[in-house]
Amino acid sequence: MNLNHIFTSQRTGNNPNTVASRTDFQRDFDRIIFSSAFRRLQNKTQVFPLPGSVFVHNRLTHSLEVSSVGRSLGSVIGEYIAENFSSELSKESINFYNHNLGNVIAAACLCHDVGNPAFGHSGEDAIASYFERNESQIKHQFSEREWADLVNFEGNANAIRVLTHQQQGKDFGGTQLTLTTLASIAKYPCEAVAKKKGIIHRKKFGFFQNEKETFLEIAKGVSLLQENDEPFIFKRHPFVWLVEAADDICYNIIDMEDAHRLGIVSTADCKNLFFELVKSETDDIKRVESKLSSIGNENEQISYLRAKVINALINKSVELFTSNFNTILEGNLDKALLDIYKSENKTLQDIETFSIEKIYNHRAVVEIENAGYNVMYELLDHFIPSILKSEDERKSYDRKALKLLPKQFVYEEGSDYQKTLGIIDFVSGMTDNYATDLYRKIKGIDIGMTM
Repeated sequence: MNLNHIFTSQRTGNNPNTVASRTDFQRDFDRIIFSSAFRRLQNKTQVFPLPGSVFVHNRLTHSLEVSSVGRSLGSVIGEYIAENFSSELSKESINFYNHNLGNVIAAACLCHDVGNPAFGHSGEDAIASYFERNESQIKHQFSEREWADLVNFEGNANAIRVLTHQQQGKDFGGTQLTLTTLASIAKYPCEAVAKKKGIIHRKKFGFFQNEKETFLEIAKGVSLLQENDEPFIFKRHPFVWLVEAADDICYNIIDMEDAHRLGIVSTADCKNLFFELVKSETDDIKRVESKLSSIGNENEQISYLRAKVINALINKSVELFTSNFNTILEGNLDKALLDIYKSENKTLQDIETFSIEKIYNHRAVVEIENAGYNVMYELLDHFIPSILKSEDERKSYDRKALKLLPKQFVYEEGSDYQKTLGIIDFVSGMTDNYATDLYRKIKGIDIGMTM
């Protein structure tokens, strides 16, 4: 890939560039911050159900922290590219890498989860399994590729839709981000029918059929390497590896800190795991020990070690990105940066194993996953059968159900696929609380007027 051609200030919606005090990529960051899709993340589960007075992360705070780590990664890598490839770069490119790559990665990290539904990954599972479980009744109403989108519903693909799709009555081009920022969140740049386990850029899929032309525009704008065109498969954009690393750093470490605050993980276990990881990556462990011994509060001790761990993982990610730089540009790296590190660092392996056993399978987490699955499934079942009926087939209860849909999600003139995507837009965009409240109302559990 030519380093001069993998970024652009072109936006979805084809709006002309405007002169402003902010760069195009800073404007991306600000547009995301002020978007309703981003604000809704404040009440979407990250891992733990929101527990009242004890602070744990939700999708919004997670995204903010990922963005902070991403900015650091982007800034360091930008300087590396500008310094080491200056003879190959245009003046505009040198300026971009020195001053704007950090903004691109920060913006991409900020919006990497906007396509994720309520209740964590169980929300994704509920949407996909709804279609699997109702295959015999409705599959005939969709093409093969449309059906593949539905039964493999994926938050990453949905993020591209959320950020680019023109909802009813709204502006063309969605949030109108630069193609560079959008390409940076495309971890799986292929169609659903091309997904294949064991291949990193095809593990899942990256765009719905409805957004295929938009994604092809993104791919062309940033010169993605094309692997296949029937179905479309692209190699990852180089910036994706930085966004992915920032996300992996945060969820590997901060989920552990949250579990400690909730009393799920003991101070001794958390401290030992974090300390061992810091020790493996620092030459000045005595200074860390001294600082740690001066902190009396257990939560503050964990916070200090968490900061040291994140810094160590940022430095390691930079090292791995630069040492694999040519392979990344060629589209041939086959493992995430933190997975490469995990294979050579036992402590990071131990943190992952411990998290799976003690955190992700904790009863409170499993309960919210079960509840969330049922809530999301039942909401889809309330709306989709009705939207897929023709106007003259709809009974009174169908019409009543559809009256609950906000107008921007209703595509009555579209195909069955587009109508269904409208329902998915509505349900996947819900916060945990809104989804739960609506579920309780339509099931008759809560009856009464609320405004």
